[in-house]
Amino acid sequence: MRKSATMLKSSYATTLAGILIAGIAGCNVGPKYQRPSYPTPPAFRGADDAAVTGEAQNSLGDEQWSKVFREPELQALIRTALTNNYDVRIAAQRVLEQQAQVKITRSQEFPTLSVGGTGIGATIPSSVGSGIPNPLVEGSFNLSAAWTPDFWGLYRKQTEAARAQLLAQSWAQRAVRLTLVQQVATTYLQLRALDRQLEITRQTLKVRQDSLDLTKTLESGGSAPLSDVRQAEQLLYTATSEVPQLEEQIQQQENALNLLLGGNPGPVAHTDPNALTPPPQDLPTGIPSQLLERRPDIQQAEQTLIAANAQIGVARAQFFPNLSISGSGGVGGDSLSSIFDPSGKTIYGIGTLTQPIFEGGKLRGQLNLAKETQKEMVLNYQKTIAGAFRDVSNALIALNKQRVYREEQEKLVAAAQDATRLARIRYQGGSTSYLEVLTTDSNLYSAQLTLVTAQQEEALTLVQVYSALGGGWQE
Repeated sequence: MRKSATMLKSSYATTLAGILIAGIAGCNVGPKYQRPSYPTPPAFRGADDAAVTGEAQNSLGDEQWSKVFREPELQALIRTALTNNYDVRIAAQRVLEQQAQVKITRSQEFPTLSVGGTGIGATIPSSVGSGIPNPLVEGSFNLSAAWTPDFWGLYRKQTEAARAQLLAQSWAQRAVRLTLVQQVATTYLQLRALDRQLEITRQTLKVRQDSLDLTKTLESGGSAPLSDVRQAEQLLYTATSEVPQLEEQIQQQENALNLLLGGNPGPVAHTDPNALTPPPQDLPTGIPSQLLERRPDIQQAEQTLIAANAQIGVARAQFFPNLSISGSGGVGGDSLSSIFDPSGKTIYGIGTLTQPIFEGGKLRGQLNLAKETQKEMVLNYQKTIAGAFRDVSNALIALNKQRVYREEQEKLVAAAQDATRLARIRYQGGSTSYLEVLTTDSNLYSAQLTLVTAQQEEALTLVQVYSALGGGWQE
């Protein structure tokens, strides 16, 4: 019997040692992350289904924004925005917050150690029994420790999820920078287009005022009816009514730009004459697979997926036993000199092992939730990639088609200018009514404003291609 009992104790010791060794080695019940597959196209889709690709080491998306947007005025605005913009600063704070959260989560993997002491001092009245020392002095000093070994990787998986969320926040910060560069460049180009439209409107005002003066002279001399004067006034007032609307849009765009710069409403410098210059048509795109590594939104989506994958391990680990170990030791005495006397020491240790048996389906529900969340994040990751390829394709199509549109609009303006010139000559020669002048002049003014819009949209295609390729967040 004694031999059997000894063998049984040895078996228990072996089992316990195995558990401890497994804990030290680190069991991990969660699934390892594997990047989901996605059918990356061999080339980007350009205009008219043209395949657009390039060299892997040559892509506009790898360039720093200062090498893409070379206008000094625009560069100064972007630098100010990247320093002062509230969204950029908020994103930076979120990264710092998540760094602190990683430290908090990781701390669960380690033992805790605390130290403390107590002291009591009192003076006892002499009327009290002489058996009590006077004055009364007692004290103690203790050291305690606690540890929950991470046998099943619960805390390690939580730390893995927290670190993935930290990386997701870092990529989110870069996405904010990319978006900010895009917004500043877009707003600036819109301002320059409004400036140009206001300039055209004022030039048109001068021409129409001269035309009205001429018509009044002809009417007073009996060479033109009063209706011609009224039609000339219509042309003039149509242009004058556009001035306050354009000024309103300019001032509101300045306010919008100042908000991006982290400032209060006010004027902003926007005088660069080359802002609406057409971008080159042969912009280097690189290869499509590079987007998975360069685009911040794709990287953020993948890190969120990694965090969700780790949460499956967190949920699974809660099915297994949980061991907690704590211990404490201390010394004490009835005087300061005897506090550290070895004869007054106390030492104890406690170990608890808990195994969930029935929790009403909570643990199974948590595991199913983690799995379904991970599947959702897979779909979100794949959707983000698909959206990135769409963005690049749309930008490349716009780069080509906006150039054609602008060139055709320039032809329209040239034709409208000549038609207006001929109509004024015919009117002054008495060969036509002022209605022809009114019609051609209105068509010219509308075509000139539309041409500026076309120039703006074509200039914006550089911003769109650069952002779609994942450029703009680089330092």
